[in-house]
Amino acid sequence: MIKFGTDGWRGIIAKDFTFASLEKVTLGLAAYLQEKYRAGAVVVGYDCRFLSEHFAETVAEILLKSGFDVYLPEKFVPTPYVAFAINKLKAIGGVMLTASHNPPEYNGFKFIPDYAGPALPDITDRLEQLINAGAVPSLKEKGKKLTLNLESAYVDHLKKLTGLNYGQGTVVVDPMYGAGQGYLEKVLTDFGYTVSTIRNYRDPLFGGSMPEPKQKELKPLVEAIKNKKADLGLALDGDADRFGIVEGERLFTANEVLILTYHYLIESGRGGDVARTVPTTHLLDKMARANGFNVIETPVGFKYIGKALREGAVLGGEESGGLSIAGHVPEKDGILADLLAVKIREFFKKPLTEVLEDVYTRYGRSYTRRDDYRTTPEQKEEILKRLSSLKLTEIAGEKVLRESRVDGMKWELASGSFVLVRASGTEPVFRIYGEAESEEKLDLLLNEIKMVVLGTVL
Repeated sequence: MIKFGTDGWRGIIAKDFTFASLEKVTLGLAAYLQEKYRAGAVVVGYDCRFLSEHFAETVAEILLKSGFDVYLPEKFVPTPYVAFAINKLKAIGGVMLTASHNPPEYNGFKFIPDYAGPALPDITDRLEQLINAGAVPSLKEKGKKLTLNLESAYVDHLKKLTGLNYGQGTVVVDPMYGAGQGYLEKVLTDFGYTVSTIRNYRDPLFGGSMPEPKQKELKPLVEAIKNKKADLGLALDGDADRFGIVEGERLFTANEVLILTYHYLIESGRGGDVARTVPTTHLLDKMARANGFNVIETPVGFKYIGKALREGAVLGGEESGGLSIAGHVPEKDGILADLLAVKIREFFKKPLTEVLEDVYTRYGRSYTRRDDYRTTPEQKEEILKRLSSLKLTEIAGEKVLRESRVDGMKWELASGSFVLVRASGTEPVFRIYGEAESEEKLDLLLNEIKMVVLGTVL
């Protein structure tokens, strides 16, 4: 049974993700494309993972035999580049072979529709139906195999979108052995920045780690910043759709980067409505309201953020590391996010840490955290039943103003704090998110919710 998760279908190579299972998925996709479009071009990309280029060839061959033209790159490419290419070429969609930031033993299949953002549930539901029913497309006159070569166009687009100035700073770039190699370096050196790189070659094992820009995995970047006396460190995950931004030894959270980016957009005259997922910082809400803009709250998943961007939001993001802005593709782009961090330093003429303090001075400080708890499948069911009937009027002595079930169970409190409990859709794990004006208050909120929701089960 093939199941699409938050951002595509993923599995362990040679166990779940095999050539046979990939052929089945691609046949279902080809049937879907024939059902909806009949003809057109499809972009197929792949990252640096084991066998990715061969998996991509398998996908391309099935699509070609189904009558579609296929654009295939000569080497690995980032996910946001594939989305950009779909938009630029007016393709009917694209496939990206990637497991993003997952461990090295994984690979994955992501379908990106013609609007160049993550597929919404109505599309993935139909794909699952066709795939699991064993749908086979009609054989057509074979399509044309074309070379995908839009790197220069993508780089030029990023230059115009970010509006970088000619700078004198020093930057260390860390693509984490992934598909984002070369893009940040090209843009920044063209604008006069001194750039050095680490982990900038293909390694399907990602140095024995995960290609995820988190504190533990970015120790080599922190060390390189220190050695080079660099102003900034910029990292990308395995397929370059997530970002990591470091100043000195300080890694900025995704929430902080979203706050900084929204502040820059507002102050530079590009402000507007902002879209965020349910667990993402509510400081964005305060900023929006203070400047006469609206907030669009979505379920978890950049597919919903992408929809909001297509409908007019100027910024969309999620606390797990996805970000895009108006004028770009409605797909998360770590390369764009990293370049915006450079632009923010240019615009405010100060380090990001100081810009963030300015934001806190104006709108108030906030602290966020996520705690994960693993259960058994039986415990998960028991907890979900409890959540469905749980009614709370106060948490940690604070009045509950609003209860939301957009995605999980969320309580918004009188002070502007919130707590959210979400169950993983793929494993017996519960995630408890919180935001408060102090770390002490945040601890109280998260601990109380843990005891109320999980305490008698774990």
